[in-house]
Amino acid sequence: MMTPATLGLPDAPSERMQCMEVWGGNSDVDKAFEMPGLQAWIYSRPHGGSRAGGDVYYLSSCASGRISRMLLADVSGHGHEVAELAKGLRELMRKNVNVIRQTRFVEGMNRQFSEMSEHGTFATALVATYFQPARRLSVCRAGHPHPLLFDASHNRWSVLHDGQSDAAGIANLPLGLHDQTVYEQTETKLCVGDMVLLYSDALIEARDGQGEQLGTEGLFRLVADLKADTPASLLKQLLGAIDTGHPENAGQDDLTVILCRVTGTATTLRDNLLAPFRLFRCVGDSTSLRS
Repeated sequence: MMTPATLGLPDAPSERMQCMEVWGGNSDVDKAFEMPGLQAWIYSRPHGGSRAGGDVYYLSSCASGRISRMLLADVSGHGHEVAELAKGLRELMRKNVNVIRQTRFVEGMNRQFSEMSEHGTFATALVATYFQPARRLSVCRAGHPHPLLFDASHNRWSVLHDGQSDAAGIANLPLGLHDQTVYEQTETKLCVGDMVLLYSDALIEARDGQGEQLGTEGLFRLVADLKADTPASLLKQLLGAIDTGHPENAGQDDLTVILCRVTGTATTLRDNLLAPFRLFRCVGDSTSLRS
């Protein structure tokens, strides 16, 4: 199992996400990626040192690189069924790699999840799509914990809550509970240096020194007290604080964090010119799924 002391994030070179590519999996990982206008750091460890867990994570990049998408799903259960469900989510990521708006994608993900789940398995999920030309982040939550947002201009963190709901009926439920659930999209304008933290529920279910669960507000206070000098060091501090905060925290549940930081880079002229031709080829699959 990787521990905060052995995290490679501060020194690990970033990999460049390729256009028309989906990357991800459900096993232990510690990687950094570069995308147009965005850097992403992903750390995941299955519970108890297992080969694979119930946390499923994906990144994708569109034909030009202007659309970057992050998916984090926390599936109830482990083993073969999780791997099969993860394959279905991967195919939906590939199918929607060039689609900016993600509400229909998440609703389709929910319907497919309901059809594929044979034993009442459900999942919480969060999908975040970054559109580089507008520096706009769109977030859809399916019963998943709220992401945290770092405002670089004011040097402060906040909880990224949902926008005011105008949906009629059932909204934003975990995947697989109700096939007619409506999923809303919250949009946020970002600036260079801003960061967004996505995480599985292991972080808010972690206990503090008094044995109480952190919850979203407790996690927010913990992150706000950390030094955000570099994203990599921030993750190292956060995971160290979680693991040392209470004896029950280390390795008791699947834990995944995705930290994204906005950069000033843009898509290249070459990628923009090649984008129409890339639409005729298959989406690259750089995923690794284990059962």
